[in-house]
Amino acid sequence: MAQNFIACDREQPFLLPPDVREWLPENHLAWFVIDVVAVIDTTAFYAAYREDGHGRAAYEPAMMIALLLYCWARGTRSARAIERACVEDVACRVIAAQQHPDHATIARFIERHQVPLAELFGEVLTLCADAGLASVGLIAVDGTKVAANASRDRTLGYAQIAEEIVAEAIQTDRDETAEHGLLRGDELPAVAASAQGRRKWLRAAAQRLEAQRAEQRRPIKRDRQERLSECRRRLEEELAVERDANELYEAYRARGVMKDGRRFGSPSKPYTPPAVPEGKINTTDPDSKLVHGMRGWLQGYNAQAACNDQHLIVAAEVMTASPHFGHLGPMVAAARRELSAAGVTHALDVVVADAGYWHLEQMNEITGDGITVLIPPDSSRRINKPKRPGWTGGAYDFMRTALSTERGSELYKRRAKLIEPIFGNTKHNRGFVRFHRRGRAAARTEWRLMATTHNLLRLHQHFTAAT
Repeated sequence: MAQNFIACDREQPFLLPPDVREWLPENHLAWFVIDVVAVIDTTAFYAAYREDGHGRAAYEPAMMIALLLYCWARGTRSARAIERACVEDVACRVIAAQQHPDHATIARFIERHQVPLAELFGEVLTLCADAGLASVGLIAVDGTKVAANASRDRTLGYAQIAEEIVAEAIQTDRDETAEHGLLRGDELPAVAASAQGRRKWLRAAAQRLEAQRAEQRRPIKRDRQERLSECRRRLEEELAVERDANELYEAYRARGVMKDGRRFGSPSKPYTPPAVPEGKINTTDPDSKLVHGMRGWLQGYNAQAACNDQHLIVAAEVMTASPHFGHLGPMVAAARRELSAAGVTHALDVVVADAGYWHLEQMNEITGDGITVLIPPDSSRRINKPKRPGWTGGAYDFMRTALSTERGSELYKRRAKLIEPIFGNTKHNRGFVRFHRRGRAAARTEWRLMATTHNLLRLHQHFTAAT
């Protein structure tokens, strides 16, 4: 008896025209993404194109959005990898309707629609809220360090930047001389071709400057010479802000009384700002900072997230400061803002975070709104060590007592089970360990897209489990 195998004839033509609707099962993620894009607000994407229809036809924005969301959900973020997927991946071919946008088109689409892509987070969160996933009983806040598209070795001081600017200018002159000789270079070619108080004062001024830069959302220049000039300008701006803040502090001290009417004690130590900037800045991505991750220092960003007890991300922002200190208030405010925009009217009940988020002023402000905050004053590394000097009594002992109760201990133990698996899945399973684009605004878009696709997957699992 002859061997029996299923026939494998690659020369057999289709007897009927192929139908992409038959290529994927009904509950496949690709169909779900297409349906989601059909119901969310994409007005901002279409507003970027001419209404008169002149010029070369562009790819349908809804198709590009669905393609990006699906690929990012599957851990494919590279524009070239997405281009290959439109040829090799059946799901991507279905989403793109057999079209093949190249990697340059995909990259330009992301750059052109940077802000609307970041706002997709709120659109998907609204769908999750409608499905009953946006509960607000317990919110966990944490952050993870993600490498920037920059090397830490390119972090230079003011003098080094000045030297490189001069060196670049000299090299440019040499290149132009070698190319044009004694000519100017603009001739037509022959053939056409193509102190505690003072420190707080100065630190507050620096933080205001950082917030102002975040609001400006300036893109990072591609040209190295322009980036060097921008780095020099930023260092000079930081020094100017420090000088202005120091003068204001000196004038404040000269009054002799504090804001509450009390007189100053001992005179402050004299301080004179440096003549030239002493700080350092990365010349590849000036927005990125040196942050401390689990495996040491890296040039990158502090990606912050807040999630609920259903592992749904309710807020996602990117910070430049390495410590988590000072990020509790902004993240809770972001979570409340995102949930409110998604139609969630219930107030937050409990917020939990690790010891790095201890910020008494922000905690008092949050609890003043009726939200319980559970943050240990002592990190896990100091469990068997003496308490930090000055960190006893008052709010410190009150929080230790609250966390030692059965209810407080139970709530805080849920923190790691809620937020840390999200970071593990995002970085290990989905490969998000480095930003592709440069600048805080671009990094924020990437981080919010990762959060958007995470919520999209949760929503898809919710509906498929129901069926």
